[in-house]
Amino acid sequence: MDTTESRTEGHALTSITSVVLDVADPVAAQAFYAALGVDHLLSLRESQAPTSGFRGFTLSVVVAQPADVDAIVGAALTAGATSLKPAAKSFWGYGGVVQAPDGTIWKVASSSKKNTGPANREIDQIVLLLGVSDVRATKRFYVERGLTVGKSFGAKYVEFDTPSSTVKLALYGRRALAKDAGVPEDGTGSHRIVVVGGTEPFTDPDGFAWEAASA
Repeated sequence: MDTTESRTEGHALTSITSVVLDVADPVAAQAFYAALGVDHLLSLRESQAPTSGFRGFTLSVVVAQPADVDAIVGAALTAGATSLKPAAKSFWGYGGVVQAPDGTIWKVASSSKKNTGPANREIDQIVLLLGVSDVRATKRFYVERGLTVGKSFGAKYVEFDTPSSTVKLALYGRRALAKDAGVPEDGTGSHRIVVVGGTEPFTDPDGFAWEAASA
């Protein structure tokens, strides 16, 4: 595992300022994300951009214990989400996957398999996981723009070190990410997401758009 790669110059991009979801109905989406407990971590923007199938990314809610996973998944389903993978134990912990009414796929997960107390639905971290065609190449792309690699598992997975961000950025192969989410990997049209950070706009090799934090 490589935890040392970084770029020492040109640090235009060091963190994610915010994540913007393009949704058909911002009012309905706001109500859903308030029920999920993540509305303060996202921005919503109205969009009718065509999109179908897998959008190439997932957002993960990381919590302390299985009880919190169950509570958040339950709240999401009550608010209109669709279950893609029921919450269950796995090798790495406990988690489940839901799809929001606006189409965004959310994973709710804990590295713990045992509860230590009652659920409080406190969110430890949000992770934006991009499904990319070439993990190594996309890692280089982001490092060249200033991000520091926190964890890297060859061509399979990369996690960037952005301690000042409320949202962590990671890369995974598109096919593997779709499998993890429980959906087919095929998809066309808009990603329906914009990431805000850095000093100038750009689009990464897989078509994910970034806007400058100062814009």
